[in-house]
Amino acid sequence: MRRSLALAAALLLTLATAAPAAAAPPPGPAPTAATPIQVYGAWHCGNDFCTWSTPRSVAEFDSQNHWIIDRGDGRPSVNLVVLSFVNPLDLLHQSTDAATLDGVPRGMTPEIVQYFTARGVRVMLSIGGITYTDDWDAALAENAALLGQRAAAVATRLGVGIEIDYEQNTDPNLAGLQAFIDAYRAVHPYDATGTRPQARLTIDVAAGDRWLIALNRKATADWLRTDSPVLDYANAMVSARPASASTAQANWQEHIDGKAQFSPPVPPLAPAKFTGGIYLAYGGKPLPECVDYATSVQKAAAPYVQSVAPHGAGTSAGLLGFMFWAAERPATRGIGTVPPNTCERGAGAGATALAVPVPMPALRQS
Repeated sequence: MRRSLALAAALLLTLATAAPAAAAPPPGPAPTAATPIQVYGAWHCGNDFCTWSTPRSVAEFDSQNHWIIDRGDGRPSVNLVVLSFVNPLDLLHQSTDAATLDGVPRGMTPEIVQYFTARGVRVMLSIGGITYTDDWDAALAENAALLGQRAAAVATRLGVGIEIDYEQNTDPNLAGLQAFIDAYRAVHPYDATGTRPQARLTIDVAAGDRWLIALNRKATADWLRTDSPVLDYANAMVSARPASASTAQANWQEHIDGKAQFSPPVPPLAPAKFTGGIYLAYGGKPLPECVDYATSVQKAAAPYVQSVAPHGAGTSAGLLGFMFWAAERPATRGIGTVPPNTCERGAGAGATALAVPVPMPALRQS
């Protein structure tokens, strides 16, 4: 019995020693590097709910907005600020009154632009907004080309780019908007290098593909192509109220997929041709997007934003980045982003975590 056990043990030891080592499992696919964030910007409504009607000293402006140019370590919290809004009809008429000077709100001064650009933060002016939809219609009907020329002149004078925010959901004047764009581009041609701020011309579209449909279709088909770009990029605006990361991503995916079932269809948009909008300030309490990056939408959505694949347009993965609505006082109700509810720990911390470049680099073109 003992001999049998000894022989069995010896046999097992021999087999174990002689058996080849098990093959190691094949390595998994190498992780895909996240596409760097390029645009990380904030719309800015000034201290009077997006009218910018009053000139301000730089010192007073800084007291309310210092977080934008200093996330706590001397670096800006964003690399783009979009001053919102210019009334298109005032711009066309070059109106001068208590709130407006030569068609531009009196608060949008060279000194305020310089406040940002001196720190490497790009500045743009947004023409429109939902309040000025009828004025966009009137200005385009009256003289769209002249409006484009005057927008180009303001861009030249202030050293800024221009954003088109034409929120006409029903029968937008697309021929007029084309004339506006053509006139602007005749003065400031498309510049893929991004070195000339005046050449930066963008457009706002809805959060997804189900609002501003005609405008979105035209922009995607004709102005935001990677093979023959006319506009630099689009901003997918915020939804009606703050959304979760998953809801925001579902909206942004609509742009990437397009809407083949619409008649006529909306073509897919290259991820490199738009940014995703999220709220920075809303209502009576601070949002994580402003005060707590760890629990913010931008942190939760960052993996998607940096890796979402093209689906019919473009070749590179990832959106251009994020846009935040909105700095300082975006609404008559709510706390905004003024002290003590400033955004160094939200947007600013995100700029650090996401390695946002300041100044903004040349943008991906495909």
